[in-house]
Amino acid sequence: MTLKKLEHVGVVVHDLEAAKTFFTVLGLELEGEASLEGDTVDRITGLKGVRTDIAVLRPPDGHGGLELIKYHTPEGPEADPRAPMNTPGIRHFVFSVEDIDEVLERLQRHGGTLVGELVQYEDSYRLCYVRGPEGIVVELAQELVRPEA
Repeated sequence: MTLKKLEHVGVVVHDLEAAKTFFTVLGLELEGEASLEGDTVDRITGLKGVRTDIAVLRPPDGHGGLELIKYHTPEGPEADPRAPMNTPGIRHFVFSVEDIDEVLERLQRHGGTLVGELVQYEDSYRLCYVRGPEGIVVELAQELVRPEA
């Protein structure tokens, strides 16, 4: 048996609307929304009395996706939305973009903040980390056009 594909990554948020807005401004497309609860949800999460709202977003190429999850019950522990980039755990998602300056400007208009600086990595990429709602960090990567030899 082999791995087929990465279906989606799930991220728990407090403010589902703000997170959906951030990721749709980035360029992901809302695929669907649902409210989930009941025995099956309790069993898969290992929690009791789960009641959630979810939003599933996909990038324009349709590969992979992002599931944003708002737990109404049970209440979960608080996380540090300003955790530094070297904190263990999932720290960021990387998105390839055509125009990093334009995408960065759009995200900043919707509350995104640069974590460090927009940099050029050698002759291959322009890169930056942007922190959005809930402290979710995305890395923007614009591949540089290399002159033909």
